[in-house]
Formats: sequence, structure tokens, C-alpha cells
Amino acid sequence: MKAMMKASRMLLLSKKRFTALLVALLTATAESAHADQKISIIVAGIEKQIYLPVKLAEQLGYFSQAGLDVELLTDRNGINAETQLLSGAVQGVVGFYDHTINLQARGKLVKSVILLTQTPGEAVLVSESASRNITSIAQLSGNAFGVTGLGSSTNLLIRYLAQQAGIKATAINIVPVGAGDNFIAALSQGRVQAGITTDPTISRLTSSGRAMVLLDLRNIKETRSALGGLYPAASLYMPNAWVATHRDEVQKMVTAIGKALTYIQTHTAAEIAEQMPVSFYANDKESYVVALKNSKEMFTTDGKMPDGGPETVLNVIKDFDKNLKGKHINLQNTFTNEFMSSTR
Repeated sequence: MKAMMKASRMLLLSKKRFTALLVALLTATAESAHADQKISIIVAGIEKQIYLPVKLAEQLGYFSQAGLDVELLTDRNGINAETQLLSGAVQGVVGFYDHTINLQARGKLVKSVILLTQTPGEAVLVSESASRNITSIAQLSGNAFGVTGLGSSTNLLIRYLAQQAGIKATAINIVPVGAGDNFIAALSQGRVQAGITTDPTISRLTSSGRAMVLLDLRNIKETRSALGGLYPAASLYMPNAWVATHRDEVQKMVTAIGKALTYIQTHTAAEIAEQMPVSFYANDKESYVVALKNSKEMFTTDGKMPDGGPETVLNVIKDFDKNLKGKHINLQNTFTNEFMSSTR
């Protein structure tokens, strides 16, 4: 009898162990399948320092640690990145926040789920040869000015800045020249006399003496003065519908990028640069580090949209984005801070 009871207990124990093993196996399989669901994010110029937190999160392994399979793609033109999102080729864009406003005006609802920078992180540059005649925005009249692309955020910004300086945007010959090496070539060859771009392109041109800074929108003080307040710029924006149906994935992505923002605030520019691919330095690591050191304040500390920020952006672009004419924009539908509470 005792032998039968012992055998029964052993059988029951074996069943419990089998059940526990089966549950663990199924859970692991589900987690693996979940991690295998690739999330494609396109960055509007992945080597640009304004988008540093996303690449840094990948380099530090924060995405994989969260169980995410994130693919970072790149296209230096924010308009092209936006097109990829609308086609369904990617799930999100790391680009300028103002695209969420433009898209809402066109009937496409997308929202920023984490804000990377609270300033444009850009500078208006003038070539060395033109710097003697152009010492202010007002003197850009009659000159060729380089922007990333027509309809881009850089295009909207220079048109606003021209208006504020008392000249018509049409008085400036706005030329789409792209970014990086293409921007440098256009300025160096005299195809444009001035332009607006980001680091590391800014530092490459200024450190070599080929250009001078006319207006620095990397720092908070000049941004407030020129644009009327903090200016939400670099962000991760995604379709509202995708965010609603993939809240767990969005939370993990926001948490990973939030950790990268914290890393930026708690490490030196040199330490951060060590984590980045060598190709990002453009053969000038020293200038890359100096640029990052001088502009770290552009990054948000918590990824949250600042109060009044969306209103500042709308005020800047409303007169120059033809899609906004006669449209009511619900700014509360263009961003969310709801995923930030779990990022620390």
C-alpha cells in the first residue's frame, strides 16, 4: 500500500514538473516569436547628432535587452522617410516633430512617442567666401541657400527666419542640397552661399574654416530668441493606430531610447563618441566630440514634450506649409507623454 502511495506521489510530482516545463517552454517560445517580429524604423540621416539617442540605444544593446528586434534604416531626407512610413514599409520615423502636424493636416494621424531634442539642433552657416557680405539673416536676400529638401523642416525654418528678419522668403533662392557630404560640396563649390544643417556637418565645416555660424539653433538660448520658445524637433513618431495596437512594443522602444538619453546626460562627449560607429566621425573624431560637447543641451533629459513646445512649432510653420492653410490642428493628437513614466 505504501509503495502504491509513493508511486502515486511521484507520478503527481512528475506531472507538475512536466506542466511547469511545458509552461516555461511555451512562454519562451512566445517571447522568442515576439522578439522575432522586426520593427523597422527609418532615420532621417542616422549619422546626424540630433538623432544620436536612437543609434546609441542600438549600440548599447538596449533594444535587444528589451526583447526587441529593431532595424534602423536611413534616408537623409525627412520627406522620403515620411513617405516610407505612409507606405507601411516602416513602423516609425526618427525625424522632426513638425511632420506630425503636416500629416494631420493631410488626414494622416501620427504621433511623437518620445522627444529627443528640445531645439532644432541645427545652425545657419555661411561660406567663408560669402561671410564678408553676409553677417545676418537679413543679408541672405539675393543669395542661394541650401536646405535638405523642398518641403523639409529646414526649408520651413529658413522661410520663418527670413520673415522674422524682415525679408520675403522668395527673396532667397532656396536650393535642395541634401545633407552631409552633399551639403559640404554645395557650400564649398559656391552653389549655395549659406545653408542650414546639423552636426557633424557643422563642425566639419567650421573646424576647417570653410564656413561660419550665422545662427546657432543647437543651444536653448538662441532657439528661444529666434523661434519664440523651446522647439521640439528630433523625435520618434509612429502611426496612431500602430501605437494603439502595439503598446507593449512602443513602451519597450521608448524605455530603451530613454535609457540612451540618460546615458548622454551622465557621460562625457568622448565616452559617448566611443560607443558610435567610426563612420559617424567622418574621419574627424575630435570635431565630432567637440560638437557633441557643445550641443548636449539640445537633448531632452526625459523624452517628454515640453509645455508650449507644440504651439511654438505650429506658429513657426503655419504660414509656410501649404497643407496647413485653413486646417484646424489638434496638437494633443500629435504627441504623447504616456510612455515616459516607465522609462526610468
